[in-house]
Amino acid sequence: MDEPAGALDVDEAQLRRCLALAHEAAAQGEVPVGALVLHQGVVVGEGYNRRELDRDPLAHAELRALAQAASTLGRWRLSGCTLYVTLEPCFMCAGALVNARVDRLVYGAADPKAGAVRSLGAVCSDARLNHRLQITSGVLEDECGAVLSAFFARLRERRGGGA
Repeated sequence: MDEPAGALDVDEAQLRRCLALAHEAAAQGEVPVGALVLHQGVVVGEGYNRRELDRDPLAHAELRALAQAASTLGRWRLSGCTLYVTLEPCFMCAGALVNARVDRLVYGAADPKAGAVRSLGAVCSDARLNHRLQITSGVLEDECGAVLSAFFARLRERRGGGA
C-alpha cells in the first residue's frame, strides 16, 4: 500500500507527540508507552500507560486513548480514526482496535515479547475477524525503542542489576 504524499511527515509528527506522552509515563514510573487517536487531522484522544498508578490491568496507553476518543466523538465506532502508539499493541489492545473499528494503526517499535499486530500474532489483519486495519510500523522505531530500553535499564539498576 502506498502512503499518501506527506503521510510519513504526519505519522512522524504524531509519533513524536506519543513519545512525549511516553516520557511522561516514564517520569511517573510507568512503562513508557504513549498513544493518541487522530480524526480528520485533530487529536481526539490520548493516553499513556497508567497500570501502576491506577492499579488497573486495563490502563494501557492505547485503551486510554481509545476511550477518550470515543468520549470526544460521542461514539464507540472509531471509523475514520488512526491510532498512533510508540510500541506494537498487545493482544488486548489489538483486539480493542478491531472492535472499535479504527481504520489505521501506526506504531514505532515492534514488541517481540507481547506484540499482537505482527510479532506474535496478526490480530489487526486477521481475515477471520469482522474488521481489519491498515498498518504502518517502524515509524521512529529507534527513538521509540530507545525510550523503552532506557527505562528498563534504569529499572534493572535500581533493582540491583537483575533482569
